[in-house]
Amino acid sequence: MPRKARDERLDIRAARLRLPARHSPYWRNIQEGRAVGYRRADGGKAGQWQARFLGRDDAGARVRKFLAIGTADDLLDADGIDTLNFAQAQDKAREWFADLTRSKRGVAEPATVAETMAAYVSDYKARGGKDPKGLQSTIDAHVLPKLGEKKLADLTTAALRTWHRGLATAAPRVRSKKGAAKIATRLVAPDDADGHRARRSSANRVLTVLKAALNLAYADGKVPSDDAWRRVLPFKGVESARIRFLTDPEAGRLVNASDADFRPMITAALLTGARWGELVRFRVADFDANAGTLHVRLSKTGKVRHIILTDEAKRFFTQRATGKTGKDLLLPRPDGEAWGKSEQQRPMQEACAAGKIAPAIGFHILRHTHASRLAMAGVPLGVIGAQLGNSEAICAKHYAHLSPGFVAESIRAAFGALGIVPASNVAALPIA
Repeated sequence: MPRKARDERLDIRAARLRLPARHSPYWRNIQEGRAVGYRRADGGKAGQWQARFLGRDDAGARVRKFLAIGTADDLLDADGIDTLNFAQAQDKAREWFADLTRSKRGVAEPATVAETMAAYVSDYKARGGKDPKGLQSTIDAHVLPKLGEKKLADLTTAALRTWHRGLATAAPRVRSKKGAAKIATRLVAPDDADGHRARRSSANRVLTVLKAALNLAYADGKVPSDDAWRRVLPFKGVESARIRFLTDPEAGRLVNASDADFRPMITAALLTGARWGELVRFRVADFDANAGTLHVRLSKTGKVRHIILTDEAKRFFTQRATGKTGKDLLLPRPDGEAWGKSEQQRPMQEACAAGKIAPAIGFHILRHTHASRLAMAGVPLGVIGAQLGNSEAICAKHYAHLSPGFVAESIRAAFGALGIVPASNVAALPIA
C-alpha cells in the first residue's frame, strides 16, 4: 500500500479549521503531477476534498483535471463513505489517478451518466433485451434529468441516495398525449399507504436500471470503483403489493355497464387473463375452437403460449370469429381497425363509474381478476403461470396468499419429519 502523505494543516481537524476560508484549495502533492486538496468552506460548513491531475495526453499536450472527492471530517467523524479524513481522501484520489492512466489509454475525459446509459441501452439491445423502448423511456424520464450531465467520477453515495429518495416522493406521472408541452402528474394522498409503497417500489426499479448501467461501466474499466452506488440500498418491504381483483358481482356490473363497443375487450380480458397488447393483436386464426385455446404469438416476455379457454370463453370467441377470415382481427374496434396502445383508459374509467366500481380500476386488473379466481379455486401456481405467461415465482408473489393450502402444503413438503416424536396409538376421544 502506498505511503500516505502527511501534512499538519490537513491531517488534523483543528488545524484545518484554523485555515482561512478561500475558493482555491490547499494542495498537498502525493506524487509527481498528482495532488490532494482541501477547500476550506466558510459559514461553519464542512470543507471539501479534491484531487488534481497534471499530465500530458497522447499528443503531448498538457492536461489538467480535477475531481471532487468528498466531504472532509470537519464536523462529523470520518466513515470512509460520505465523510473522509485526509488518508481516506488520498485513497479515493489514487483510485481516480489509476483510472486515468490505466491500459495506456492516455487521459480520457471521464464518461457522463448520459453516455453510460446510452452504452447500456446498446448492450441491452445486443443481448436481446425484450423491451428497449421501455428501458429508454425509464432512463429519459427518471435518470437523465437529474444525473445525465454528471461525470461517473463525480457520483457520490449521498447524491445518489438523494436522487433515489426524490424518485420515491415525486408525483407519479400519468399518460399524456404525445408531444404534450407539460408532463401530467397526479397527487398521492398522505394517507394512501399503498400509493406511497408503489412510489418506493418504482424508485427501486429505476435504481436497478441505473446500477446495471454503472456496473457495466465499472466492468469496462470506465470508473475505478463501484463504491458510490453499491452503498445505495433499495427501499425494503415495498414489493408486496396487495393485488386488487374484482369479485364476480363486480365483474358482472363492469361488463354490463361498459359501452357496447368496448364490452368485448373487458369480457375477453376476464375470460383469458391476456394483456391489452395481446388482446388487440389476436387474429381469428389464433382461436382454435376444437382445442379450446387462443394462440399468443407475441407477448411482453417474448414467449409463445396457448391460453386455455373455458366453455363460456369458447362460446364468446366463437361468436366473435363467426363470418370472419383467419386474417381478420378477433377483437377489432367498431370501424374494423385495431385498438390503439392506450385506448382502453377512458372507456375503462367510464365503465367503472357506470358500474359503481370504487375505487376505479385499470384494465390490467382484469388480468389479476382472472388469475386470482384461478388461485382461489385451487389451481396450481405453475398452471396459472402458464396461462398468464408468467413464471411460477411471479405468480407465487402475487397470488399464493389466495391459493388454498399452498403455504401449508409447501411447508409440510419442505420441512419433512425430524424424527423426534415417537409414534403412538393413543387417539383423542371425541368431545361430547
